[in-house]
Amino acid sequence: MKDDSIVYLESVNKIYPTAKGEFYAVQDVTIEVQSGEFYSLLGSSGSGKTTTLRLIGGFEIPEYGQVYIGGEDVTTLPPYRRKVHTVFQNYALFPHMTVAQNIAYSLTIAKLSQAEIAPRVEEALKMFQIAELGDRHPSRLSGGQQQRVALARALISRPKVLLLDEPLSALDAKIRQEVRQELRNLQKQINLTFIYVTHDQEEALALSDRIAVMHKGQVEQIGTPKEIYDRPASSFVAQFIGKANFLTGRVLDINSEFAWIDVNGTKVKAITPSYIPAIGDSVTLMIRPEQLKLGNSELDNQVTGRLINITYIGQLLEFQFEMTIGKLIVTQLGNASINEIEELAISWNANDCIVIPPAKKVMGNG
Repeated sequence: MKDDSIVYLESVNKIYPTAKGEFYAVQDVTIEVQSGEFYSLLGSSGSGKTTTLRLIGGFEIPEYGQVYIGGEDVTTLPPYRRKVHTVFQNYALFPHMTVAQNIAYSLTIAKLSQAEIAPRVEEALKMFQIAELGDRHPSRLSGGQQQRVALARALISRPKVLLLDEPLSALDAKIRQEVRQELRNLQKQINLTFIYVTHDQEEALALSDRIAVMHKGQVEQIGTPKEIYDRPASSFVAQFIGKANFLTGRVLDINSEFAWIDVNGTKVKAITPSYIPAIGDSVTLMIRPEQLKLGNSELDNQVTGRLINITYIGQLLEFQFEMTIGKLIVTQLGNASINEIEELAISWNANDCIVIPPAKKVMGNG
């Protein structure tokens, strides 16, 4: 795998000593990133995602495991000897330099001639649509403009991989969405490998080709946005990614693909994509709110409940129901004319009702 991937981490561990013993900021993390891929490390604060990025960039050295870039073992090499460039959260622009000087910095350090530097800086300014800003200093730029300068500076040295540590976190919500789309368009245009750290699940789902969801220093699941959302491989991923309904019950019957669960006296059919329980096991089921349908139908599962609340979320309506199997949230597009005391049937397919694997034990939470 290390020869086929642009970045390959093989069972890397980053350990810090504490008064209570060893602390695993990253534990046995193995990931492989393909050339031209937009790959996100997603997790909450303390999940180990930034430490993992720093291991790739050379700002941290693992106690165990290997780091490969382009098939080369770079585990102990310093950052400047790795063919990667990091865009930090605060962009780290030099305040005393103009935009053009900031962008040219890595080429100047590499002792390229001005005749070589000038056309590449001009090309970068045009690519990021900041040609008119070349003579300005960073203090006179907006957040979005500073981000473009940081990206231009990173890409002018033509790295194999661009590492981005929450580069949009300083932007307000509206600008963040606009710059996010620009970032994805740019990545496709230049076909460069991006490894992107974020705590924002919506951002990761919108941008990524694949996502590694991290929790307490370990990788919980790696997959496409659709795989992560539709088929979470752990209870943490199911709860961390998007909204979901959770039901608990006991397994009545099972085959190679489906299980039948007793949930408070109601028999529920569910799919077992990544975990097959035994008859009699207590299990948790997950159903996304948009997979639930209002009214009678011929779907695999159907229950009746009382509507207790309606919330308007833009074009979406969120219905909250009280029923014998527990509370359920249903989301649908459009208008509704439903009486809040009315009893309604809710139905769903077994393929949309996932048996979630039990939580795994972890040693650290870096």
